[in-house]
Amino acid sequence: MPTLVNQEAHGDEAGALLGFLDAQRGAIRRTLHGVSDEDATRKPSASELSLAGVLKHVAEVEQSWVEDAKGVPHAIQRDHTNWHLSFELEDGQTVADVLAFWDEVAAETERFIRALPDLNGTFPLPPAPWFPEEPRSMRFLLLTLIQEMARHAGHADVIRESLDGKTAFELIDEVAAVAS
Repeated sequence: MPTLVNQEAHGDEAGALLGFLDAQRGAIRRTLHGVSDEDATRKPSASELSLAGVLKHVAEVEQSWVEDAKGVPHAIQRDHTNWHLSFELEDGQTVADVLAFWDEVAAETERFIRALPDLNGTFPLPPAPWFPEEPRSMRFLLLTLIQEMARHAGHADVIRESLDGKTAFELIDEVAAVAS
Protein backbone atom coordinates (compact mmCIF):
# COMPACT_ATOMS: atom_id res chain seq x y z
CA MET A 1 0.00 0.00 0.00
CA PRO A 2 1.65 3.23 -1.06
CA THR A 3 -0.12 5.39 1.54
CA LEU A 4 -0.62 4.90 5.25
CA VAL A 5 -4.18 4.75 6.54
CA ASN A 6 -4.71 6.92 9.61
CA GLN A 7 -5.28 5.13 12.90
CA GLU A 8 -8.93 4.88 13.85
CA ALA A 9 -10.21 5.83 17.28
CA HIS A 10 -9.86 2.96 19.73
CA GLY A 11 -12.73 0.50 19.20
CA ASP A 12 -14.06 2.28 16.11
CA GLU A 13 -14.29 -0.68 13.72
CA ALA A 14 -16.50 1.24 11.30
CA GLY A 15 -13.99 4.10 11.28
CA ALA A 16 -11.12 1.73 10.55
CA LEU A 17 -12.92 0.12 7.62
CA LEU A 18 -14.11 3.47 6.28
CA GLY A 19 -10.51 4.67 6.47
CA PHE A 20 -9.26 1.76 4.37
CA LEU A 21 -12.13 2.27 1.91
CA ASP A 22 -11.26 5.94 1.56
CA ALA A 23 -7.57 5.11 1.03
CA GLN A 24 -8.50 2.88 -1.90
CA ARG A 25 -10.80 5.55 -3.31
CA GLY A 26 -7.87 7.95 -3.09
CA ALA A 27 -5.66 5.54 -5.02
CA ILE A 28 -8.17 5.56 -7.89
CA ARG A 29 -8.61 9.33 -7.75
CA ARG A 30 -4.86 9.90 -7.93
CA THR A 31 -4.62 7.99 -11.19
CA LEU A 32 -6.74 10.74 -12.74
CA HIS A 33 -4.52 13.58 -11.49
CA GLY A 34 -3.46 15.77 -14.41
CA VAL A 35 -5.21 13.62 -17.02
CA SER A 36 -7.52 15.22 -19.60
CA ASP A 37 -11.00 13.80 -20.15
CA GLU A 38 -9.82 12.64 -23.55
CA ASP A 39 -6.88 10.71 -22.09
CA ALA A 40 -9.09 9.41 -19.27
CA THR A 41 -11.24 7.65 -21.89
CA ARG A 42 -8.29 6.07 -23.71
CA LYS A 43 -7.73 2.33 -23.37
CA PRO A 44 -3.93 2.06 -23.59
CA SER A 45 -3.48 -1.50 -22.33
CA ALA A 46 -4.69 -4.92 -23.39
CA SER A 47 -7.77 -4.33 -21.23
CA GLU A 48 -10.97 -2.64 -22.39
CA LEU A 49 -10.76 -0.42 -19.29
CA SER A 50 -10.09 3.30 -19.25
CA LEU A 51 -9.48 5.51 -16.21
CA ALA A 52 -12.86 7.19 -16.73
CA GLY A 53 -14.51 3.79 -17.04
CA VAL A 54 -12.93 2.50 -13.83
CA LEU A 55 -13.99 5.68 -12.05
CA LYS A 56 -17.60 5.49 -13.19
CA HIS A 57 -17.80 1.78 -12.45
CA VAL A 58 -16.56 2.03 -8.86
CA ALA A 59 -18.85 4.96 -8.12
CA GLU A 60 -21.89 3.07 -9.41
CA VAL A 61 -20.88 -0.16 -7.69
CA GLU A 62 -20.44 1.57 -4.34
CA GLN A 63 -23.82 3.22 -4.71
CA SER A 64 -25.57 -0.04 -5.62
CA TRP A 65 -24.03 -1.99 -2.71
CA VAL A 66 -25.14 0.65 -0.22
CA GLU A 67 -28.61 0.71 -1.79
CA ASP A 68 -28.75 -3.08 -1.38
CA ALA A 69 -27.76 -2.73 2.28
CA LYS A 70 -30.45 -0.07 2.76
CA GLY A 71 -33.03 -2.25 1.00
CA VAL A 72 -33.89 0.41 -1.58
CA PRO A 73 -34.08 0.11 -5.38
CA HIS A 74 -30.98 1.00 -7.35
CA ALA A 75 -30.96 4.60 -8.56
CA ILE A 76 -29.08 3.43 -11.66
CA GLN A 77 -30.51 0.27 -13.15
CA ARG A 78 -27.96 -1.96 -14.85
CA ASP A 79 -28.48 -5.30 -16.55
CA HIS A 80 -26.88 -7.22 -19.41
CA THR A 81 -28.23 -4.69 -21.93
CA ASN A 82 -26.55 -1.65 -20.42
CA TRP A 83 -23.82 -2.97 -18.09
CA HIS A 84 -21.18 -1.65 -20.50
CA LEU A 85 -22.39 1.90 -19.82
CA SER A 86 -21.09 1.64 -16.25
CA PHE A 87 -17.61 1.74 -17.83
CA GLU A 88 -18.17 4.68 -20.21
CA LEU A 89 -18.76 8.40 -19.98
CA GLU A 90 -22.13 9.18 -21.58
CA ASP A 91 -23.89 12.18 -23.11
CA GLY A 92 -21.37 14.90 -22.29
CA GLN A 93 -20.38 13.41 -18.93
CA THR A 94 -16.94 14.49 -17.75
CA VAL A 95 -14.48 13.04 -15.29
CA ALA A 96 -15.29 16.00 -13.02
CA ASP A 97 -19.00 15.04 -13.16
CA VAL A 98 -18.26 11.46 -12.16
CA LEU A 99 -15.86 12.56 -9.40
CA ALA A 100 -18.59 14.84 -8.00
CA PHE A 101 -21.10 11.98 -8.19
CA TRP A 102 -18.63 9.70 -6.39
CA ASP A 103 -18.13 12.34 -3.68
CA GLU A 104 -21.89 12.22 -3.06
CA VAL A 105 -21.90 8.41 -3.04
CA ALA A 106 -18.94 8.30 -0.62
CA ALA A 107 -20.58 10.82 1.70
CA GLU A 108 -23.79 8.75 1.69
CA THR A 109 -21.80 5.58 2.43
CA GLU A 110 -20.19 7.33 5.42
CA ARG A 111 -23.55 8.68 6.69
CA PHE A 112 -25.20 5.29 6.35
CA ILE A 113 -22.42 3.38 8.11
CA ARG A 114 -22.02 5.96 10.89
CA ALA A 115 -25.78 5.84 11.58
CA LEU A 116 -25.66 2.09 12.28
CA PRO A 117 -25.46 0.93 15.91
CA ASP A 118 -22.76 -1.56 14.86
CA LEU A 119 -21.68 -3.58 11.83
CA ASN A 120 -23.55 -6.74 12.84
CA GLY A 121 -26.81 -5.83 11.11
CA THR A 122 -27.57 -7.80 7.98
CA PHE A 123 -29.14 -7.34 4.58
CA PRO A 124 -30.14 -9.77 1.83
CA LEU A 125 -28.15 -9.86 -1.36
CA PRO A 126 -30.14 -9.34 -4.55
CA PRO A 127 -31.23 -12.52 -6.30
CA ALA A 128 -28.45 -13.66 -8.61
CA PRO A 129 -26.98 -17.07 -9.43
CA TRP A 130 -23.59 -15.99 -8.02
CA PHE A 131 -24.92 -14.73 -4.66
CA PRO A 132 -25.78 -17.00 -1.74
CA GLU A 133 -29.23 -16.64 -0.19
CA GLU A 134 -27.91 -15.99 3.31
CA PRO A 135 -27.91 -12.35 4.40
CA ARG A 136 -24.62 -10.49 4.76
CA SER A 137 -23.44 -8.12 7.49
CA MET A 138 -22.65 -4.44 7.18
CA ARG A 139 -19.05 -5.47 7.93
CA PHE A 140 -19.20 -7.66 4.81
CA LEU A 141 -20.50 -4.64 2.89
CA LEU A 142 -17.49 -2.53 3.86
CA LEU A 143 -15.01 -5.31 3.22
CA THR A 144 -16.58 -5.92 -0.19
CA LEU A 145 -16.30 -2.23 -1.06
CA ILE A 146 -12.65 -2.17 0.06
CA GLN A 147 -11.96 -5.23 -2.07
CA GLU A 148 -13.73 -3.70 -5.08
CA MET A 149 -11.86 -0.41 -4.79
CA ALA A 150 -8.48 -2.12 -4.28
CA ARG A 151 -8.99 -4.36 -7.30
CA HIS A 152 -9.84 -1.43 -9.52
CA ALA A 153 -7.14 0.79 -8.03
CA GLY A 154 -4.66 -1.77 -9.35
CA HIS A 155 -6.30 -1.64 -12.77
CA ALA A 156 -6.18 2.15 -12.71
CA ASP A 157 -2.46 2.09 -11.78
CA VAL A 158 -1.69 -0.06 -14.83
CA ILE A 159 -3.82 2.10 -17.12
CA ARG A 160 -2.20 5.32 -15.88
CA GLU A 161 1.30 3.91 -16.20
CA SER A 162 0.41 2.78 -19.74
CA LEU A 163 -0.80 6.31 -20.59
CA ASP A 164 2.24 8.29 -19.50
CA GLY A 165 4.54 6.15 -17.38
CA LYS A 166 3.52 7.72 -14.05
CA THR A 167 3.39 5.35 -11.09
CA ALA A 168 1.41 5.54 -7.86
CA PHE A 169 4.40 6.91 -5.94
CA GLU A 170 4.97 9.73 -8.43
CA LEU A 171 1.28 10.62 -8.32
CA ILE A 172 1.25 10.64 -4.50
CA ASP A 173 4.08 13.18 -4.60
CA GLU A 174 2.37 15.30 -7.28
CA VAL A 175 -0.97 15.37 -5.46
CA ALA A 176 0.75 16.21 -2.16
CA ALA A 177 2.63 19.07 -3.81
CA VAL A 178 -0.60 20.54 -5.18
CA ALA A 179 -2.34 20.17 -1.80
CA SER A 180 0.37 22.02 0.12
